[in-house]
Amino acid sequence: MDIIKQLEWRYATKKFDATKILPEEKLNIVKQAFNLTATSFGLQTIKLIVIEDKELRAPLVKHAYNQKQVLDASHLLVICIQKDILHDDVTNYYNNIKGIRNTPESILRPYKEDLIKMMEKMTVQQRQRWSTNQAYIALGNLMTVCAMEGIDSCPMEGFTPSKYDEILKLEEKGLMTVLLLPIGYRAADDMFSGFKKVRKPLEEAVIEM
Repeated sequence: MDIIKQLEWRYATKKFDATKILPEEKLNIVKQAFNLTATSFGLQTIKLIVIEDKELRAPLVKHAYNQKQVLDASHLLVICIQKDILHDDVTNYYNNIKGIRNTPESILRPYKEDLIKMMEKMTVQQRQRWSTNQAYIALGNLMTVCAMEGIDSCPMEGFTPSKYDEILKLEEKGLMTVLLLPIGYRAADDMFSGFKKVRKPLEEAVIEM
């Protein structure tokens, strides 16, 4: 499949066909793509919540400025960050490396200790900001993968994270909502689907040295 053609096909879907549901194999690709997203150090301090239940999604609409994509899409993806990064997160990460790659502890220890020190020097707010940067990487990756799979999506920052945290009971999971990505299939009458993309000329967007 021509990736440029699919990226031209992609747009921020304003109206989803509420009758169309993503098949399980497509949804599984999206979930795997999230898990394979690059993150700083590979630490993965982000989580993906996949919501199909429309009864659960219904009260979320008003907290996203009544954007109907939240309810009408096949699934709502909620990208979250951990409220904090703990010592155990780093330790468990390096234990995972050791188990999968069979890397000796003597090699991993200095890297683990350096990462722990780096995290300890940050404030909680700085660690959250660091994790939020990873969430945006995941969002971009998911949008590209969706385009390649013929799945429509709509990245959203316009919502009230605290209300999503409350309704989805994320506090008890130690998570905070950062981004939304409704996914599914565009409605036939979404006029935005036929609009030409508006972008700068390539020579203005890219600087070659």
